[in-house]
Amino acid sequence: MSIKDNLSTIKATLPTHVTLVAVSKTKPVSDLEEAYNAGQRVFGENKIQEMTDKWEQLPKDIEWHMIGHVQRNKVKYMAPYVSLIHGVDSFKLLKEIDKQGAKCDRVIKCLLQVHIAEEDTKFGFDENELLSIFNLEEFALLKNVEVVGLMGMATFTEDENQIAREFKGLKGLFDKINASTTINLNMEILSMGMSGDYKIAIENGSTMVRIGSSIFGARNYQ
Repeated sequence: MSIKDNLSTIKATLPTHVTLVAVSKTKPVSDLEEAYNAGQRVFGENKIQEMTDKWEQLPKDIEWHMIGHVQRNKVKYMAPYVSLIHGVDSFKLLKEIDKQGAKCDRVIKCLLQVHIAEEDTKFGFDENELLSIFNLEEFALLKNVEVVGLMGMATFTEDENQIAREFKGLKGLFDKINASTTINLNMEILSMGMSGDYKIAIENGSTMVRIGSSIFGARNYQ
């Protein structure tokens, strides 16, 4: 099936409130153009240099989402154009994004990454770390970043009950923060779910899914 066909098949399964991020990492510009021509406008990349190269070549109404682990010294390269940074996993990184946003006279939208998987390899805050950040005086002073939601990745497992449990836990935390009277945040985005588990994620409250191989086919990491 073509990229266009894959996109229409997936979009037919998504509720209207769920945003599809087409994960285009490692894929050539021609593949992104095909998806763009099929109506896709939100693309996710995990390397800042690759994303910047594609941003320079492609139409400017595309929303670029940084979905990979972010090194602080590279934030400046995407600050002029990035629409959403998914994997903010430290307060230091948040401060750097704020600093680079100020230089570009932009407010950069971010998702804070929460560690929900049982694997040790995933980045992210735990619940206590997250809640303590929101109560920092320094957090209230950040003017060029906007925390618009949370992101999490479930354990890579065949156990769908475990995946659902992890997603449900993140949804509970998301709701708890939004309902808090001491935290002045109204987060709209809960980014969870990828090609293998996005349907479970949506059942458990996801509003944004990151899908790559089901759209573009298997990746070539050579």
